[in-house]
Amino acid sequence: MTTPDTMIALRGLRVLYGAFAAVDGLDLDIRRGELFGLLGPNGAGKSTTIRVLIGQRAPSAGVVTVGGFDVAREWAKVKPLFGYVPDRENHFEEFTGRRNLEFFARLYNVPRERCLTVLKLVELDEAANLPVRGYSLGMRKKLLLARALLHEPQVMYLDEPTANLDIHSAEVVHRILRDRVKHGATVVLTTHNMEEVEQICDRVGIVCRGKLVALDSPLALKQAHTERKVDVTRNDGERAVYDLDTETGLKGLSELVATGQVATMRTREFDFHATFLKLTGLAFD
Repeated sequence: MTTPDTMIALRGLRVLYGAFAAVDGLDLDIRRGELFGLLGPNGAGKSTTIRVLIGQRAPSAGVVTVGGFDVAREWAKVKPLFGYVPDRENHFEEFTGRRNLEFFARLYNVPRERCLTVLKLVELDEAANLPVRGYSLGMRKKLLLARALLHEPQVMYLDEPTANLDIHSAEVVHRILRDRVKHGATVVLTTHNMEEVEQICDRVGIVCRGKLVALDSPLALKQAHTERKVDVTRNDGERAVYDLDTETGLKGLSELVATGQVATMRTREFDFHATFLKLTGLAFD
């Protein structure tokens, strides 16, 4: 049942391409003021789900609502609610960054002054009057984000938002997204970067073959699927593995440490690729 804090609700979403179900009965609630990561291997259905949310693909079955409005039946009310950052750019190459944004500002009925504000926000203000054809891949990505921010939407969809960005620029994007969430917006992103998910996402939904296979916070997923084992190399060169979930493993490791026989010791960190393989049967690529 949809609750008052639900911003996006998918109920039995099904999307067919011929006889193939790209999305197959997806049920999902995304909350207001939440930064949500939608993850899955290639062909899992996450991109198709986003296409439905932005109106590029009609559902074959099921109901999708944004802000309480039916995406299929009340599109005119849904469209002003969101901003979208695609994985592929579609800028006007001969226009400057500022002019690109001014074009969309007119469509959104946003004052021209807002263009410089968002350019400064994504650290493109010094390049505002340069033609986009001279922009780097990272600058082009940030210009897409600036466009999506123009009308301060209640919902943002982002497809691989930090791809081609350096560490500093990625942190700028993260800060902007967290700030939007702090002010009550809902942010949905797709990414292949689990470190990014751990840093900024409140919850994660993992989809495979068009179905939801896991839904939780990044920390809960990490705790549920991290191997609680320690790889030890002893002073005599022998190697051993101790399972911290067993009394035998805990006792054996404790004795080894107490007697000073440990040369090296390493805990097994969370392996998202292994977790993906476990949950979906597919590699995460």
